[in-house]
Amino acid sequence: MTAQQTAATWRDFEPMQLGPILGNALDAFHENGFHGTTVRDLARRVGVTVPALYYHHENKEAMLVALLESAVRNLIDRCRAAVTEGGDDPVLRFSYFYEAVVLNMTHRARPSALDSEVRHLSPENRRGYAAVRKELELMLLDLIRDGADRGVFDVDDIPETVRALLGMGQSIARWYQIDGPLTPDEVADRYTAIALRVVGHPTTS
Repeated sequence: MTAQQTAATWRDFEPMQLGPILGNALDAFHENGFHGTTVRDLARRVGVTVPALYYHHENKEAMLVALLESAVRNLIDRCRAAVTEGGDDPVLRFSYFYEAVVLNMTHRARPSALDSEVRHLSPENRRGYAAVRKELELMLLDLIRDGADRGVFDVDDIPETVRALLGMGQSIARWYQIDGPLTPDEVADRYTAIALRVVGHPTTS
């Protein structure tokens, strides 16, 4: 998806385009966890030999890294597009950003929930993933700081508020079911309203 396509479609979620290896890895990690999934099981799911699997990915961790980075980069692209759509209005920019986060956590709950498996990465891979994810944190930090500077947000500790809001959004992926009682849009509306209250702006007007 190009940046231009993302800008036009940040609220739209087409079926994920993962190859057979990563698609099956996502299923296996979701069902059994990273440690509970063996390379032999992954090869069986894909229908290839273990050496053939290693031809495409160095090891099981490399598959997890690929899934994590793909998920977070897509989220960052969507959030950037959402912020751009908000124009110069700090409340809209913040609201659209958080809406994009929540929609992603609902429509892409399974890849988003892989964030809990980061603890299994090597220190080098963990640092690399954290550096990419830091872009999301810095984006939200700028949005809240801008709103506070303009007098529309009232926040005592901006960095801590950023961590709290991102943690609240990330937690959605752990419980949300697409066939449950709430639609992604309903969850996004509720959580965006909560996020606005957190930054001291309880209305969307």
